[in-house]
Amino acid sequence: MGSMEELEGRVTALEVQMRSVRQDAAAARVLAGGADRDVAALATKLDAHTRLLEALRETQVEDHERIAGLEGRFDGLEGRFDGLEGRFDGLEGRFDGLEGRFDGLEHGQAMILDLLRRRNGEEPPAAAE
Repeated sequence: MGSMEELEGRVTALEVQMRSVRQDAAAARVLAGGADRDVAALATKLDAHTRLLEALRETQVEDHERIAGLEGRFDGLEGRFDGLEGRFDGLEGRFDGLEGRFDGLEHGQAMILDLLRRRNGEEPPAAAE
């Protein structure tokens, strides 16, 4: 009968071990469930970050296109201002030329007045020095 007692002892030890294994398995399931939830939460956050980065990239592309358009417009304005500056320089040169012509006209008018006065017998005014 010794072997029966030995067998009962071994079965009892196995039952104790099985309870421990079941408890360990239950704890492992709880831990695995927690890890599953953590991974799901992390995946949700990662998806949100990915969407945010994609939106930022789209905004940067749009901003870059707008800036490029503005640069083109400013280059065009700069060219137009350069053209206007050239035209003003040309006008300034023309006014300088006109000033010389007006000086000549003034001298011519003075000569005509002098001749008219002499014709009418008037004395010409003294020349300014």
